[in-house]
Amino acid sequence: MDLVKVFVKRTPAGKGIPLPQYMTAGAAGMDLYAAVEQTEVLKPGEIKLIPTGICIALPEGYEAQIRPRSGLALKHGITMVNTPGTIDADYRGEIGLILTNLGSAPFEIKRGDRVAQMVINKVARAEFWEVEDLEQTDRSSGGFGSTGK
Repeated sequence: MDLVKVFVKRTPAGKGIPLPQYMTAGAAGMDLYAAVEQTEVLKPGEIKLIPTGICIALPEGYEAQIRPRSGLALKHGITMVNTPGTIDADYRGEIGLILTNLGSAPFEIKRGDRVAQMVINKVARAEFWEVEDLEQTDRSSGGFGSTGK
């Protein structure tokens, strides 16, 4: 397993909030914490930007994917509007979480709550070559459920 050094800077709102951390030895994602100043209530159908209180510097060739936490999604319907969100290696601003409530009850987000997870990945750059035809496959242009039920 590769070890990637990620530099972290706290914003003023991030003072006292834990840094991202893996909760188990086999976890792919590390938890991110809400750096809200006061409890935020996310009503059903509402979208809010929740601060994390951290900025990061990734090495070139890496990205951070920001994803929902499965327990919050299952138990409360809390997810992210842009999942996975991407933090590029050249971004230095605060990581914000665009959360939404797909559940039926209001959900409280308190300071220090674990509300999302972050996975660090290698990135490949693509070079596009325009052609007249593409190599055919068994699937060809079949999509949107064409490979099964």
